[in-house]
This record gives sequence, structure tokens and C-alpha cells, in this order.
Amino acid sequence: MADNSFSDGVPSDAVEAAKNASNTEKLTDQVMQNPQVLAALQERLDNVSHTPSSYIETLPKAVKRRINALKQLQVRCAHIEAKFYEEVHDLERKYAALYQPLFDKRREFITGDVEPTDAESEWHSENEEEDKLAGDVKNKVVIAEKETATAEEPNPKGIPEFWFTIFRNVDMLSELVQEYDEPILKHLQDIKVKFSDPGQPMSFVLEFHFEPNDYFTNSVLTKTYKMKSEPDKADPFSFEGPEIVDCDGCTIDWKKGKNVTVKTIKKKQKHKGRGTVRTITKQVPNESFFNFFSPLKASGDGESLDEDSEFTLASDFEIGHFFRERIVPRAVLYFTGEAIEDDDNFEEGEEGEEEELEGDEEGEDEDDAEINPKV
Repeated sequence: MADNSFSDGVPSDAVEAAKNASNTEKLTDQVMQNPQVLAALQERLDNVSHTPSSYIETLPKAVKRRINALKQLQVRCAHIEAKFYEEVHDLERKYAALYQPLFDKRREFITGDVEPTDAESEWHSENEEEDKLAGDVKNKVVIAEKETATAEEPNPKGIPEFWFTIFRNVDMLSELVQEYDEPILKHLQDIKVKFSDPGQPMSFVLEFHFEPNDYFTNSVLTKTYKMKSEPDKADPFSFEGPEIVDCDGCTIDWKKGKNVTVKTIKKKQKHKGRGTVRTITKQVPNESFFNFFSPLKASGDGESLDEDSEFTLASDFEIGHFFRERIVPRAVLYFTGEAIEDDDNFEEGEEGEEEELEGDEEGEDEDDAEINPKV
């Protein structure tokens, strides 16, 4: 009789598991001895592990040496590309001088210093039906003017609130404008772009020209954007053209009580010993478009900025670039909204409603009372 003492003391499921494990090992040994199976497994492993860097590592030293030579050529290409963009900047400066007389006349029409002639104010639509309709309307207007010569319609000077309307139309700008900024921006008469002189580091300046107003004494507020157009020594292959690397604002000479970039709060303080209460006032930063002229500085000491600061700086650079490339050259089209429609047609991304993420708003202390700037 066979000795069943071992199997009698072990649960049947454990015995079955041991048998299955033994069978699996035997089957695995048989499969691994099949050349076709091994080849298929090797192909799968090659596909999984293959990356450009792993492939380069497998190349002979002689081939790697030639690849290094190609990289040196690529660096030289990057430096030539940088030179190309420097010459583009020179061309921008040259043509900016040609545009400026037209922009100066634009300002005269906006401010009302000069009234356009009939020839200058004539505009033909690309749509013939619109032209015909405009002609009919014009004829009716002429007749109506003759019949009601005494009832003249309002004729304001220039184009009122031209630049302020652009700020309202462009989302990127309207998000920065607070209600108390609006009366100030209505005094904005012109925005200019000035390019750095030949031989100077690449940069451009935005000039915001204001008429005399009750808020500050400056006639011009400036924002300078410094640019870099050379490959990074540590990472030359990342070069993709000029980039804004820093910016400087200007000092706004606010009139008394008109500074919208700060607010005054009152706070009650209780003395620990005597129990007396006193009220103090202090100034704290206030959200305003005019903080645009007191920008965050890029870190120049090798220390990295925190994530929020980097985002703020990147947004500032984007706004400066948008003023330079879009707003100033095509101002009338942003005033009428035509340029905004064009921008919307070329926007990337899915259409539809976007879920708005609402963050927690920071409230003021219960005892704090805000004193808003006078506008």
C-alpha cells in the first residue's frame, strides 16, 4: 500500500496548486525551446524598448563621431538663424518709420485735431449689395438733411473713447481693467511702438499717450520689453527665434487721492493690557490695469521664480507682444470688432461651453473697511 501520510495531511487545493505549478514549468520549458516563439518574444521586446536614445547608444563609435559633427553644424545653423532675426528686427525698425506718418494721421482723426476729407473718409465694402444699400442710405440722408437742416445730429469731436473701446473689445485686456480704471482709460489718445536703435540690445517700447487728466501728471506711460535673440549656450537646440526675457515699467505720478493701484483700509486694534481700541489706516495693493506699468521682474540672479510668478510674467510678455503685433498695427479693426472675429475664426481648440473653475475668494477681515481711490 502506498504511503498517503503526506497527502492526507495537506489540503486538496494545495496539492492541486502544486501539480498545476509543476505542469506550468514544464510547459514553459517546452515553449522556450521553440525558436519561433523566441523570435516573436525578441521582436516584442525590441519594439517595447526601442527609443531614439537607446538606438543611438547601439551605434558604433565612428557613427557617433559623425553625429557629433552634425550637432556642431546644427549649432552653427542656430547662430545664423539668430542673425536672421536680428536683421528682421532692423527691418521692423525701418518699416515702423514708414508706418508712423499714417499712425500720426490716425491719431489726429481719433482726437479730432484734423477732420478727414471726403476722399479720405470714403470706404467701399467688398460686398456689392452693401455698397448699393450704403448708396441708397446716403441719398436718403442727403434728402433728410435738406428737409431737416435745422435739426442737426450730435457731432462729437474725433472718435470718442477709441482706445478704451478696444480695451473693452479684447478679452485679454478687458480682464485687466477694473471699473475704476475706465474713466482713466477714456483719456488714452494713442499707443505707439518704438524699436531699439541699431547697435543696441534688442527691445521695444510701448508708449501710452494720455491727454491731460485728473488722475496723473504724466503725458506718456511707457513699458519696455527686453528681448533675446541668441541660442542658449547650455541648450542651443531649443532656439526658436527672439523671446522676451524681461520688462521695465515706469513711475506714474498720481495726483493726490487718485492712485487706483493701492487702496486704503481701516483696521481696529485692541490693546492687550488696557483693552483700549484704536483705528489705524494702511495702504495695500489694489487690482488695476495700471499695475501693468509696475511689472514683476524676471529673476536675474539664477534663482527660479515660483509657479505663480512665472505665470504672471509669461502673461505680461504675451500682452506686450499682442500690443506690438496686433493692437497697434490694426487698431481700427479691433475698435470695430472685425479683427476679433478674424482671431476667433483661427482659434484652436474645441468649441462649446467651458466649465468655469471658481476659486475661493479671499475676504477681508471683519473689522477692515476699504477706502476706494477717488475716480
